[in-house]
Amino acid sequence: MYPCVILPTFWTRRRTRGSERSQAVYDHPTPVDQDGTLPELLKSLDEVRGLGRVLVLVATTEPSIEHEAEDRVKGILADFPNIDALVVGGAEMGSLHRRMEQLEFADLISGVSLTGYGAVRNVGLIAAAVLGSETVVFVDDDQIVTDPAFLEVALEGIGERTASGKVIMAKSGFYTDDAGNYHAKDTAPWSDTFWRQNDSYNEALASVTAPPRIRPSTLAFGGCLALHRDMYCNVSFDPWVARGEDIDYVINARMHGGDVFLDGEWSIVHKPPAVAGTARQFRQDVFRFIYEHRKLEFSKSQVDLRQVTPDSLMPYPGQFVSSSIGWRARMTAVLRGLAGGERREYFTVARTAVPQASSYARANCEYYFAFQRRWPIMMDRLWEDIALKSLFTGERRVDRSAITGRFPVIRTD
Repeated sequence: MYPCVILPTFWTRRRTRGSERSQAVYDHPTPVDQDGTLPELLKSLDEVRGLGRVLVLVATTEPSIEHEAEDRVKGILADFPNIDALVVGGAEMGSLHRRMEQLEFADLISGVSLTGYGAVRNVGLIAAAVLGSETVVFVDDDQIVTDPAFLEVALEGIGERTASGKVIMAKSGFYTDDAGNYHAKDTAPWSDTFWRQNDSYNEALASVTAPPRIRPSTLAFGGCLALHRDMYCNVSFDPWVARGEDIDYVINARMHGGDVFLDGEWSIVHKPPAVAGTARQFRQDVFRFIYEHRKLEFSKSQVDLRQVTPDSLMPYPGQFVSSSIGWRARMTAVLRGLAGGERREYFTVARTAVPQASSYARANCEYYFAFQRRWPIMMDRLWEDIALKSLFTGERRVDRSAITGRFPVIRTD
């Protein structure tokens, strides 16, 4: 059986004055008046052997454009009639949340939504469970599949035991550019003296083509990620991590006794749009890494979890989730500001981001552990849930006008 492909896609409003003020921050969301990178991905998926159900999760930077974004996605999908796609938007989320309330999982709704990287991926996992998918494969909307056997390679090794006795329940491929290069640009400027992120990343990927082909990894790539039912029904994504939810999933899996493996023969072409500036993304990284450090520290108090340390996550993201992350972030922001380019933004990051990120981490890191403890119970209840399955298989449709729960009066006289 081929896996269910989960495709998160992120949208923002038209490029007008004030368009950067949004409720959710994503790296490069597509304006709703453009097609973006999604058509090229779908064209490549159309050539993949054994492609079954595709779940397209439509996330937006603000609720006011939800319907417009869904219409844009459905219009794009209309050009690919051979792809069996289900668009998951506001209407489907309304049905899912109501079902969660009926099953007494209302306390988990905040972590299952179309807002935020981790929460969006959780929606995909739940939809896959409702459909009874033994395996899921995540592909992002800025990727291109170049191998018709992409899904066949994705399943190789899944569920099997390694020579060391570990069972492969989660497996990641890796990103390349058009030329097949998988290393990040490693000519770091002097302003990144304390933030050699690409160097650490490249070091972690240095042995990707060396045997054994499939090995435990500290890295995962969310746009080329395969999860077995026994993994995704037991370990959720963290809805409170700002970005890097894929590498965070490595930590989550390890905490619960598993591993994410890296397959040296499974890859996908990554073609992200150009980003106008880097300061906002750096700020999100500061929030992400400080949150991860706090999360690792908090996990020490949880007696039922396997301990994960920064040293065990070397070479990447190890040093970025250690106790040095605060001063590294401040110094890097100052140095980047002095180097020029987005100077004002970087100095603002140096002044405010670390204390704000620390406050956010203290306030939110414990929520994941409470959410995660209930996740396997909920997934067991929702597995092939009859009420939702008829919706997700197209047997039953949702009227958007009914999302609010207000229905017209039916007169009988």
